[in-house]
Amino acid sequence: MSITAAMVKELRETSGAGMMDCKAALKETGGDMEAAVDWLRTKGLAKAAKKAGRVAAEGLVAVAADGNKAVVVEVNSETDFVARNDNFQKLVRDIAATALTVDGDVEKLAAAPYPGSDKSVEGELKEAVGTIGENMTLRRASGLSVSEGVVASYMHNAAGEGLGKIGVLVALESAGDADKLAALGKQIAMHVAATNPMALNTDELDPEAVERERTVYMEQARESGKPENIIEKMVEGRLRKFYEEVTLVKQSFVINPDLTVEKAVEEAAKEIGSPIKLTGFVRIALGEGIEKEETDFAAEVAAAAGN
Repeated sequence: MSITAAMVKELRETSGAGMMDCKAALKETGGDMEAAVDWLRTKGLAKAAKKAGRVAAEGLVAVAADGNKAVVVEVNSETDFVARNDNFQKLVRDIAATALTVDGDVEKLAAAPYPGSDKSVEGELKEAVGTIGENMTLRRASGLSVSEGVVASYMHNAAGEGLGKIGVLVALESAGDADKLAALGKQIAMHVAATNPMALNTDELDPEAVERERTVYMEQARESGKPENIIEKMVEGRLRKFYEEVTLVKQSFVINPDLTVEKAVEEAAKEIGSPIKLTGFVRIALGEGIEKEETDFAAEVAAAAGN
């Protein structure tokens, strides 16, 4: 039986065990979920299950760079208090540095050796859960590289060197002056942090997202009662506006709103005397997409008092 990523995810959420341990458990038990949990328990690997059931939406985002490549990672904790802890910050920095060795691949990162330890990154994180007493998870990692040029980074709401709440990478390919490229890259990264574009350009937009927008615009336009050929033009106009709002290259550059990002790159290329190609970006914001538990503190106190 083939072991799918969904099965590993389910077992990980159920047991609190690490990703690689969950894969091993499922292979050993032929994909039987209950047997896999028991297997993990016998190995003493499910002991963090209770903590792993708690929502970890705080933590830190970290960036690390080496030459013409850079990575950004997100490591979550349950509270912002832990995120301010020196040991946790060192842990996240070390994980980001390790991510450079696997080009930001999160599965490879989890299994990679943790610096100065006989454990993997995931094993070290698991040990930290037991020591600190909070659920912590390696949630995401991503990387960019260029054959020639720079990968610039920017950290918003910085909590320390290379640590914060929104991490951005921007890749610029060029044979031009590296310092000027890095300055431009940082400006574009700041722009990405502020505007959160959906994609680099229209070709990279999710076709389903575009189709949803088209459907909404079509329904709105039909309410006008205009002929179909006019409605089609109205919809195309609205879509062009949508592309300008959500694709990085078409957005108005926050540093100079008179230019689009695309035009700003072209102007910079003239200045340094060498073509510049904006090849990609990554933006990771701490906790985005995680549903945080809403608790009623007064109700909890009343329940504890037996009311």
